[in-house]
Amino acid sequence: MSRVGKIERTTKESSIRVELDLDGTGQVEVATGVPFYDHMLHSFGVHGSLDLRVEAEGDVHIDAHHTVEDTAIVLGQALREALGDKKGIRRFGDCWIPMDETLAHAAIDVSGRPYCVHVGEPEQFNTFTIGGNYPFVLTRHVFDSLSFHAQIALHVRVEYGRDPHHIAEAQYKAVARALRAATEPDPRAGGIPSTKGVL
Repeated sequence: MSRVGKIERTTKESSIRVELDLDGTGQVEVATGVPFYDHMLHSFGVHGSLDLRVEAEGDVHIDAHHTVEDTAIVLGQALREALGDKKGIRRFGDCWIPMDETLAHAAIDVSGRPYCVHVGEPEQFNTFTIGGNYPFVLTRHVFDSLSFHAQIALHVRVEYGRDPHHIAEAQYKAVARALRAATEPDPRAGGIPSTKGVL
């Protein structure tokens, strides 16, 4: 069974197209107009073993916010579509990612109940822009939007870190690896992994 999601979304602020294959090999093409976000989504696809294509055009001449958040919305919708009825998956996944001086953790429940808990980012970086194009605070918006539109429970925490680039990237990699684990086929589970019979 193919686990592919393809979603397009156009507003007055952005035009986004996302294609993803949950059973891919990490083949990624990303162009959002926000270079650091491209780097993060590339890491997300590679470490999640997703075949991922993202095409985004937005009002980046004003700010990166709309394009980044809207892309996360569409990414979440595509993920939800790709998951289908969620039959035979592991459902839960988590991952610790060390990146030099930074340590981040992500835990996922592909529950059908959207919830995001995001803690631990150093507050002194809240006004910092990574690479001159990606405001540090957008990472939380990305995971909020992703979890809501994919309908997953997502907990992300930064244990510690000093470099804003490492802090952001460790989170994206941790979420990607946790997602990969949660959505993998479970050879011991024949049906939907829930006592309710539905996710």
